[in-house]
Amino acid sequence: MRNPSAKTLFALYVIWSFFTVSSCKNKENSHKNQEQPTIKPFVQKDYLSLIISFDTLTSAIVRKKVSLEDSLLSLTANKASNPYYYYFKARNLGFKKKRDSALATYQKIKGLRPNDEIELLKADAILTQKMANGPVVESALMSQIFAALETAEQAHSRLTYRFYDLLAQAYFQNHNEKKSIEYAAIYFKHHPFKDHPAVKQRYFDISFLLASRLEDFKKMAHFNAQARRLAIQIGDSLAIARTYDNEAQIYSQQQQSAKALASSKIYFNYLKKIDNLNDIAYNNLATAFFRNHQPDSAILYFKEGIALEKSATPGRQKQMYYNGLRNAYKMKGDFTHALEAADSAYSIELRNYQGIEAVKVAEIHEQYQAEKKDQNIAELNGRNALNETIIKQQRWTLFLALIIFLSVVSFFYIFYRQQRLREKNNLLKSENQRFSIEQRMLQAQLNPHFIFNAIANLQSLVASGNVEKSVCYLRSFSELLRSTLEQNRKDFIEIDEEIASLNNYLRLQQMRYADAFDYRIAIEDQLDKNETFIPPMLIQPFVENAIEHGFRNIAYKGKLLISFKVKNDLLAIEIDDNGSGLSKKPARNPKKQSLAQVILQERIDLLFTAKGQQARFTVKDKGAGVTTGVTVEILIPIINV
Repeated sequence: MRNPSAKTLFALYVIWSFFTVSSCKNKENSHKNQEQPTIKPFVQKDYLSLIISFDTLTSAIVRKKVSLEDSLLSLTANKASNPYYYYFKARNLGFKKKRDSALATYQKIKGLRPNDEIELLKADAILTQKMANGPVVESALMSQIFAALETAEQAHSRLTYRFYDLLAQAYFQNHNEKKSIEYAAIYFKHHPFKDHPAVKQRYFDISFLLASRLEDFKKMAHFNAQARRLAIQIGDSLAIARTYDNEAQIYSQQQQSAKALASSKIYFNYLKKIDNLNDIAYNNLATAFFRNHQPDSAILYFKEGIALEKSATPGRQKQMYYNGLRNAYKMKGDFTHALEAADSAYSIELRNYQGIEAVKVAEIHEQYQAEKKDQNIAELNGRNALNETIIKQQRWTLFLALIIFLSVVSFFYIFYRQQRLREKNNLLKSENQRFSIEQRMLQAQLNPHFIFNAIANLQSLVASGNVEKSVCYLRSFSELLRSTLEQNRKDFIEIDEEIASLNNYLRLQQMRYADAFDYRIAIEDQLDKNETFIPPMLIQPFVENAIEHGFRNIAYKGKLLISFKVKNDLLAIEIDDNGSGLSKKPARNPKKQSLAQVILQERIDLLFTAKGQQARFTVKDKGAGVTTGVTVEILIPIINV
């Protein structure tokens, strides 16, 4: 049976800690707020009870309620003096992965008096945010948590339980599982909603995992029994079945192979009954058969798990299945097949290692390229400053020469010298502009925020046990990095290369925003996608705008169409979406252009219009009627290299 890794335990602990939202009483308050447009001052509403009751609902409902409160409070006249306005605004920013902005907003919260409930809520939010920034909680931060806990205990605050929870998380991050499980129990004991099934179930699950980490079989059995009783009481069949999987882990660690196999069969048959089997379930059952000295059955289920994995993610297999298959063949005495399984396991391990190394090399190369361009820009800036100084000196020389030696010969000589310097300076400025555009393109292509989000999403997928989706996500992410680095060295690439990069980027965004949008890429028949060339990364910024802004907060599924066609002897590239459009965004500065549009205009000027070629682009809002969205049309010359 599998043992949970440290990363898996930590991910589950974070999910347990942030799995929140509101009670029935606050649902009624929310409906009242929707019926009455007049917003009451914060002192007339018990926001603290609302926030505490968030622990009883799912994270999806929490997001909706936080967003609702943020929207309502932003309409109040006294929002600047309302601490809960900043709290809900910061929490909303946290959901959007804007952690620095969230932390800065939390800092604006001010209580009515020192060490009151609002100040403690602020302390809890800031400490939680700081703990999320690193894998280990340092001593200074631990001291802050203990100080806040002491203040909360002395004030008999309703938020005291939250600081016990912070200590449990901190000790877990510092690999002190014994202290972590101790404070987790104290947290549950002081929780205002400790009798709620959702709070109980999460406490039992995390306590089982911590006990498993400590190899404390007695506590593992205790918490698993508690979880089973609760699951039976509330009629949660999946939770009941999961307790048998936990039971199998207990028996397996105690070397009771027969009992582990029996429990694993119960869990496997339940997943089969509800048509929710996965390759990991096959692996666990096969491992149970192997440990019970039943190699034939183990081989059967290992093979079925491998077949299921191949059908779900072709070309991507896990090494552990072949290792298990090898051991089963060895137990049976079939060393020929054992050697074949070992070869397969080695090939998979080598391929995975090469994939990881490729990503690392790409990151190092990207850092080198960025530093190199920074040096070039700095060098050009220095040369520009030197030439500007020379020009000023020549002007003073000309002025003095005209006064002292009014000579036609010296005048024309100095004038000719100035013209040459101006031309040289213009060339240097043009070169500097080109490096600046390339640098900004490089930053836009691999901005750290996107990479951090991608890595965070990958970590969440791995932690959730969804290996197939994790492998698919990693493959698309590594291919996108590789293609971006290769294209950065070229002025023009084939349309086929651009489409491949777009497909990788769009697949990543579809995995990030599940079921949020569909897309289609169309190419006119008369265009040869392998012989027609375009500048790299020409389309991706507008695709990103459509996903991040156009499809955000829409009540229907987004549709994105990218088409390549010939129009008036020019290559026409159209990006069309059915999102919220531009008209719904507040026009604080109508003259302000997006960074993507500014960079695209500069690239078109540099590559085409400066050479007398026809090129342009337009961004059109479809309006606020039945049809909404944005259409971007880019017209450039047809290039066949």
